[in-house]
Amino acid sequence: MRVRRLAIVGLVSLDRVDGAPPRLGGAPFYAARALRFLGYPSVVATKVAGDGPALGLQALGVPVVYRPASRTISFRIDYAGEARRLVLEEPGDPFTPDDVRGWLAAALVGADWVHAGALTRTDFPVETLAALRRGRRLSFDGQGLVRPARKGEIVPDAEYDPAVLRQVDVLKLGEEEVNALDLGLDERSLGSLGVPEVVVTLGCRGAVVYADGLAEHVSTRPLDGVDPTGAGDEFIAAYLSYRRHGHGPPSAARCANDAVRALLERSHRRRQDDYNRNSPRATTTAEPPTSTRSIRSGVPSARA
Repeated sequence: MRVRRLAIVGLVSLDRVDGAPPRLGGAPFYAARALRFLGYPSVVATKVAGDGPALGLQALGVPVVYRPASRTISFRIDYAGEARRLVLEEPGDPFTPDDVRGWLAAALVGADWVHAGALTRTDFPVETLAALRRGRRLSFDGQGLVRPARKGEIVPDAEYDPAVLRQVDVLKLGEEEVNALDLGLDERSLGSLGVPEVVVTLGCRGAVVYADGLAEHVSTRPLDGVDPTGAGDEFIAAYLSYRRHGHGPPSAARCANDAVRALLERSHRRRQDDYNRNSPRATTTAEPPTSTRSIRSGVPSARA
């Protein structure tokens, strides 16, 4: 019997966070971390320039399929507390219907749920989403609704093609997207999108899940002093994994909270261990540096 699995399709990005050297980002990278942690059957498909980022993905231990791209999408991300400034330094190559009919067709064998991890509005044209959805349930990251694909500082707007949402079964939004779309968190507002299932991540306030005409708030537990970059992608990967395995939307959100919290704690411990190993053993009482950013829960706001 063929094993059914979750597929994550999206562009790997190179992110420069607070002036640090570029590091891997995007839905394929962060979702792969969550999928490895959960151990559910999955596959990650991406397009990237050069073999380095692809090898970085493969090192996470999740099946990865990739094809060459003319360029790798890249961002500069600067934080000031909880506020974030995002600059698109290099747009990426979009996924096309030919990709879906060609190399992605083999990659998606056995995938009954697919998440399109859009970083900008041009990553997944409507025709591509329609092809991805054929015979599957399709999840879509709302960054692909509100982020223009122009170089420079990203200013979200609501100038998206409404036909996009007609292809979507599950829509993942963060506060940035909710604000850009001028939405509330009630049934009427979220239902106006016409998508059967909407998940809104709210940082320290948890998440709201809209399904079956009802919106339910899912609370979270505090978690401070961690770097939340990519946690939104980890959350949706965990959420979809639990949905595939029979959890209802609120239950899936609660389980995803716990999974992301565990991942953030583990990453934070690893960074502190690296600091302790690499720092000189001088006579100082200084504490190892921690991020000035804080996420008070395992449910993050949307991050690239």
